[in-house]
Amino acid sequence: MSVIDELIRTESDETISFGNHTLAQKAKKEDYEHCGDLYKVKTYNTMTKLEKNGAFLYESVPGTSVSHLKETDDGMEFTVEGADDAQITVGLADDTSYEVFVNGASAGTMKTNLGGKLSVSVELAETGEVKVEIKKQQ
Repeated sequence: MSVIDELIRTESDETISFGNHTLAQKAKKEDYEHCGDLYKVKTYNTMTKLEKNGAFLYESVPGTSVSHLKETDDGMEFTVEGADDAQITVGLADDTSYEVFVNGASAGTMKTNLGGKLSVSVELAETGEVKVEIKKQQ
């Protein structure tokens, strides 16, 4: 995977890729249309943030590059790349339990707060990129 030079793009599988963790200066792109929704991305080496229709969807500290982000009724999945370990926060359903998988291994069950935010740490410094899957518990 590589950085997203255009900051956000639609992939051939109808997922989106966004972010550029190598930028020294903050860059943003607004009003990017994908499947009827409008996205806004802000990204650089210390932070990457994505909003969908004006609502919070993704944030990482430090900045990351994300590929193939796919939202489902049961959660979301994406591949994330960065130079350093990252704290990732995503927006999901309020007050709901999700199981988080990092590179196929369960990182445990976590519950979103009343704002629907769920945070997970990923180790990127040695691995470069990891696949994250977040699935609603039944």
